[in-house]
Amino acid sequence: MSTGHKLCELTTVSLNVNDLETNFQLDDPPKPQDRVNVCEGGGLFLHSNGTVNGESSTKPERKCEKSENHVGSGTDSLSAAGRAKLCPVHERELQLYCSTEGRLTCSKCVSDGSCQGHKVTELVTRATVVRNQLVDVCEKMQLQALRIERFIDRTLTAREKAVQTDANSARERVLAQVNVVRDALEEEEQRLLEAIQREEERVEQCLLTQRAHWTHTLEKLTHTRTSLVHTLTHSTDTMIVSSNEEINDRIEDAEGAGEPRDTEQLTLNRGCSDSKLMLGLWASALLLGSCAHRLTTPHFEAQTVSPLLSLSSDQCTLTFLPKRQRQSPPYDPARFDSWPNALCSPPMSSGTHSWVLDVGMSAAFKVGVCYSSIERKGSGNASRLGYNKKSWVLSHYDGDLSFCHDGCNVGITVAKKLKRVGLLLDWPSQTLLFYDPESMSVLHVVRHAFSEPLLAACAVADQSVSIVH
Repeated sequence: MSTGHKLCELTTVSLNVNDLETNFQLDDPPKPQDRVNVCEGGGLFLHSNGTVNGESSTKPERKCEKSENHVGSGTDSLSAAGRAKLCPVHERELQLYCSTEGRLTCSKCVSDGSCQGHKVTELVTRATVVRNQLVDVCEKMQLQALRIERFIDRTLTAREKAVQTDANSARERVLAQVNVVRDALEEEEQRLLEAIQREEERVEQCLLTQRAHWTHTLEKLTHTRTSLVHTLTHSTDTMIVSSNEEINDRIEDAEGAGEPRDTEQLTLNRGCSDSKLMLGLWASALLLGSCAHRLTTPHFEAQTVSPLLSLSSDQCTLTFLPKRQRQSPPYDPARFDSWPNALCSPPMSSGTHSWVLDVGMSAAFKVGVCYSSIERKGSGNASRLGYNKKSWVLSHYDGDLSFCHDGCNVGITVAKKLKRVGLLLDWPSQTLLFYDPESMSVLHVVRHAFSEPLLAACAVADQSVSIVH
């Protein structure tokens, strides 16, 4: 058996992680003609049945020289296995591999021995198969190591910064609300700050745990990959085939590392700053306190009113029209042409606003807010209040009350039918609150990072709804 079939000729190519991130897509599998893996020292090699880069293995650019430092006891066992070269029965050189029994054998065993009639291949052929399998495994380990490094360096670091930002935002919101009703909420303030602190500490602990786990996994994976690369580049065909079981154990252990994932556990739960007591007293202070906020005086814009509705002369009342009374108003790009909707002015993008609507006569209505960029034409959800990402409404239909946004409904239970619905929009805290003006009870609260000016919105499918001034 020639020397060319016993040695793996290697060409070392210098490549760093930044080059891999720029020129190599981690999600794309390596092409057969570009089999890349890491050699000792951080280099790369190309291997293809005794040839390197299309040239004969007798003229390599550089060979991976045999290292004097073995990697653990695994390399010692491989070296010991490499000395058993003769058949124990016939004392002939083991030049064949019996696939049936999974062991090396000699020609005598194949012709009239224990391996007679079995599936047998040349030792060099079997070694090439094993080597190529190791190349594939090492490639996968290299890519997995890059993904883990990226997860540690980018995702976890970004999450650490996000936690600080989210925690600070939560503190500011809590302190802003507590300042409105300081006398009654000193104990609540302390409780909420401690809850945020606990949540922040929980997320930070999760981040620390994740960082420690994946750092250890990366170190273990790197060590295993280095050991396999050493085995691949410093073992003879006999050694590498004889130690197949040991190699498989190493591979199985490395494959059990798993893949890193970004989860909600790494994000601050903003609900930790919620408080029914604080919210109710805060809204009451704004609406009824000694420095109570004056009601906003919105009015319906005529050019937005659907042809299914009529608008009163004072622009405060919308009435649903039966079919025989409907007319075709002049075309206007701002008008809703399919749903019974109408929008109010002025737009709201700062400060605190509150307004009340009389809904006692209607059995089917929606009241809330929406972006001015909401779609006005067509019968799709894009122009239907509460069924897109640009509108937030309280809906009453067939006796049921619910909050609607982006097609999701949240049921609301009330003791009796509402006569009026109040809305409170506090832009600094990005809070929208629906309440019952009669009992001053909170019906629903929305906290959302509003990105556009908001308009008061209304839909009527029965009788009429009016803005109360």
